[in-house]
Amino acid sequence: MAADRMATPQSSSRQSSSLSSSPMSTRMQYLQVDSVQRWMEDLRHMTEVECMCVLQAKPIGVEEDAQQGELIVASGVGTGDHVARNNLQTLLRRALVVSTELGKMFQRLEKGRWQRVHSTAVRANCHVRSLVHEYSTARSTPPEMQKYEKSLLEKCMELTNITERCLHTNDEFFLKSMREAIHEILTDVSDSFSNMIDMALANEIRVLIKQIESSDNVHTIGSAISNLLSLTQDGPQLCSIIAKEGAVVALFKICRQDRFRDLYAHALRTVASICCVEEGISQLDKVDGILCLADILTDESSVEAARAEAAAVVAQITSPHHTSTQHLASFLESMHDIVTALIKLCESASCGEVFLLASAALANITFFDSMACEILLQLNAIQILLQACRDRQRVDTPYSKDQVVTILANLSVLEQCASEVLQEQGVERLLLLLGEKPSSSSPSEGAACERVQQKAAVTLARLSRDPGVAQTAIQLKAVPHLIELCRSPTERNNSDSVLVACLAALRRLAAGCPDSIEAADHQQLIKPRLVDSFLLCSNMEESFV
Repeated sequence: MAADRMATPQSSSRQSSSLSSSPMSTRMQYLQVDSVQRWMEDLRHMTEVECMCVLQAKPIGVEEDAQQGELIVASGVGTGDHVARNNLQTLLRRALVVSTELGKMFQRLEKGRWQRVHSTAVRANCHVRSLVHEYSTARSTPPEMQKYEKSLLEKCMELTNITERCLHTNDEFFLKSMREAIHEILTDVSDSFSNMIDMALANEIRVLIKQIESSDNVHTIGSAISNLLSLTQDGPQLCSIIAKEGAVVALFKICRQDRFRDLYAHALRTVASICCVEEGISQLDKVDGILCLADILTDESSVEAARAEAAAVVAQITSPHHTSTQHLASFLESMHDIVTALIKLCESASCGEVFLLASAALANITFFDSMACEILLQLNAIQILLQACRDRQRVDTPYSKDQVVTILANLSVLEQCASEVLQEQGVERLLLLLGEKPSSSSPSEGAACERVQQKAAVTLARLSRDPGVAQTAIQLKAVPHLIELCRSPTERNNSDSVLVACLAALRRLAAGCPDSIEAADHQQLIKPRLVDSFLLCSNMEESFV
């Protein structure tokens, strides 16, 4: 979660202790500290939130340790969707601040830094009380949430009091016993706070979903969907809450009404984000979401943006990373229509993003059903995809090339694929993909280039079972290219998986045309066991070609 950090003045001492607001007259008799000085130290932690409003707007520098611990004040209250947005932002920002403070307490407790443990407990207590007060003012708190609020506030006060007791003694035995007690209370506070925040977020999400379900105003519904989409970017835990509250059901209701056609793309993008978790996919399956996706994809009157986002949902729910496959049973019923619509979208895509979404969906589909590969061959998919690779407007990144070569690799297991690849000069394209290099230092782009190289080599190896493909590859100097990739780590982006794939492709070509490989290369790369050739090449620092 992202949180805005607002600066407030800080004392020069980062280790000064502070007192709770409870009566301290007895303990003060044992402290050799001036009372005014003590009060001033306490004041920086115990200031009322309202008193900080003006100060928080001042660009005053703060010490690094204190930056995230400052009180955050909610922005001005608006109406309608502005209220919902403010409540959500405030909740998320406060949750981050409190979580940060609790994390600091765990660390400082382990180190026995008691002054900082107590000052952090005081700050956390202030944040929690402020959050509870402001949220209760903005919303009617559900009864089950009130129970957590009361318990949490009591535990926060207990934590403040018990950490204060540890400031005034050097008794190691006492401090050790207190450390265990504080750790237990701190764990309870963390759990209670997490539960309370989940309930509060669920309450806010229900408000947004109600707006989507009950409103006829396109602007109101669109704003609520935007807020939901924003929430999905904060991780799978929030996506699970959103799914459990029925957001997927509400969004598909929008996508089934012609009067909200302008909202289809926005709603489907949100569905795709929610479906990164199993709960979202389960909800999609229950409302026959796949049928709705098929309708949008096959509807020629649907705008490209809506079809692209429908493709994104298909890509999400067919991802190999999902452990549950129950929803794929209903997907198979509509697979022919969906695959047909997706390859058409690849062919007509107006930009790289649309092509990427459509091709990613196809790539995932070809993994789990061989029938999809047969359908694609019937639809001239190889011609469409290879032609797209020549169009920089559609295939402009390693990520798009990764999807194309994934589909080709999966299609290459079918015998009839080879002739179509030859007809469309696909071997030349595969050799170009073998040389894919990242254009930046981005780790994700580098990983995408490795996948492109690996899958291009795998595809070439599979297709080279056909003598025509093998002969064409040799004529195009595939063998020297593969040897260079094997011997030069930099050419293969230092990837071991690319090395294995290239060795396999090289051996496939050598089996059909032994004379295409020189004796020295044959001795090192073909004759030994694959693992021995791999070990030899993986230890090479420079190319010997």
